[in-house]
Amino acid sequence: MDQRTLLITFTGPDRPGVTSRLFSVLATFPVTVADIEQVVIRGRLTLGVLVAYTGGPSTGTGGTIGALWTAVERVAEDLGMEVDLATGSMTKEKRRRGRLSVSVLGTALSPAAIGGIAGRIAAAGANIDRIDRIAQWPVTCIELSVSGADPDALRVELAAEAAAQQVDVAVQRTGLSRRAKRLIVMDVDSTLIQGEVIELLAAHAGCLDEVAKVTEEAMRGELDFAESLRRRVKLLEGLPQEIFAKVRDEVVLTPGARTLVRTLKRLDYKFAIVSGGFTQITDALVNDLGIDYSAANTLEVVDGKLTGRVVGEIVDRPGKARALERFAREAGIPISQTVAIGDGANDLDMIATAGLGVAFNAKPVVRQAADTAVNTPYLDSILYLLGISRDEIEAADAEDSFIA
Repeated sequence: MDQRTLLITFTGPDRPGVTSRLFSVLATFPVTVADIEQVVIRGRLTLGVLVAYTGGPSTGTGGTIGALWTAVERVAEDLGMEVDLATGSMTKEKRRRGRLSVSVLGTALSPAAIGGIAGRIAAAGANIDRIDRIAQWPVTCIELSVSGADPDALRVELAAEAAAQQVDVAVQRTGLSRRAKRLIVMDVDSTLIQGEVIELLAAHAGCLDEVAKVTEEAMRGELDFAESLRRRVKLLEGLPQEIFAKVRDEVVLTPGARTLVRTLKRLDYKFAIVSGGFTQITDALVNDLGIDYSAANTLEVVDGKLTGRVVGEIVDRPGKARALERFAREAGIPISQTVAIGDGANDLDMIATAGLGVAFNAKPVVRQAADTAVNTPYLDSILYLLGISRDEIEAADAEDSFIA
């Protein structure tokens, strides 16, 4: 006898007991559960159940499937819900190639943005298998499970659509490789914190405009970082070391930074910062946030004053990548399970080295090179790229009695 199926779809107001009522009725018939999915949007439930049975289109083992049909309709009527029933054949679904996760983020997602992204996916010959909302605030994020697409080609297509629609889109392979990310390595200036520490120091030295100009050239990749650092640090010569305490008080974390670190630490991630800035400032961030590893430059101080020189090897573009590799070795984590986050040309090597490279409010050269770009002002948006939802973040905070 052929294996047949009956697809049962309930829609209506959500309430306790809908699923149990349906399955209590199904339990009295000789059917097996082949698939089930349920979603609630704004208090409205959609429940789909696919059951399999042996027999023809209208009769099954142990009696007529019509009796089951009638019983299900009666349950829906009792619950004040609508029901749709459709019979079919039990066929094994052919697994489509290229299982991907596509995350779409924006302060407000318009129908045009979703339609544009969906259209590009369809044009690539791929299929959207599932859509979930990951977050509603401070940005909206939806996640599309996509099959049948080449990730590199789809990433290019969706990047163009994202730019046109002014949203962020990330394309990642699904499965264990995505869930296995265990080490986050983050740039500091203009990423973990707002602004550049050297510019805060320069403001006290009266040379802010000159330093800011050199910083911008370096971040765009127009100037060697090590040389630019020496030029900027030279301008700080003579500042008293007490200036570090003042600058530490002036440092402002990027919105969402504490949530990002706190959430990942709860999940046993290792967290590292690597900076072209200075240990006199980053050490305080390490202690404040509970960061596991750090690497930064150190300003030389003699007789209580800055000499205008850096002590030891400069943490530059290749130095950041070496730091990522060193942190991974110390943590016993493969490079494939690392995430690098940065904004400037100085971060390009570590972004290329990591298993996932994220450009955060980055310069164009970095956005083009990274696996994905996030242009929202909230650092905790990166959690959504790792498959962590806003509801899960808030539930964890509630369990710890944490008030944001």
